[in-house]
Amino acid sequence: MGYRLSKLYTRTGDGGETGLANGARIGKDHPRVEAMGDVDELNCQLGLLLSQLDAPELSELKTHLIPLQHRLFDLGGELAVPGHDIIDASDVSALETLIDHYNASLAPLENFILPGGSPLIAQAHLVRSVCRRAERHYLGLAVLEEVNNQSAIYLNRLSDLLFVVARSIARLQATEEVLWAPKPKPEA
Repeated sequence: MGYRLSKLYTRTGDGGETGLANGARIGKDHPRVEAMGDVDELNCQLGLLLSQLDAPELSELKTHLIPLQHRLFDLGGELAVPGHDIIDASDVSALETLIDHYNASLAPLENFILPGGSPLIAQAHLVRSVCRRAERHYLGLAVLEEVNNQSAIYLNRLSDLLFVVARSIARLQATEEVLWAPKPKPEA
């Protein structure tokens, strides 16, 4: 593979437009660019989470999550080339397998969980929330243009996996999850 970028600035975006990989130009505020940005941010946040999964008890989890960055880059590529689908049902199925694998060792949920307990658990929840935003913006784009439905499903399953990942980190590191304490009802 040759060089992708020979020059970092081109000045072609100074007027508020950006180029897609297929040569088309669209506004930087276009829903496609919004979705691309969210997927990019999601990949960055996932990278930050992965960089912190160094404890021996988290090595399997890290091994399973590393390929997800590559699939997110693929999803960004789909967005950059309208009509070019990369994510497929097998990618969704792989996420479902991971969800089932990690969820099997977790206690059933009896209350809502807050993002916390440790910085690592909170980071996993942050990645999950960015994933939900990426999914919302992807679905917003789907209202306007045809997109890969498997990618929308992928983002939905990924956010589910990231919730299970946060809970799994707590279990593997023997950290108590922070349970939501609802505001008490006023006495009559």
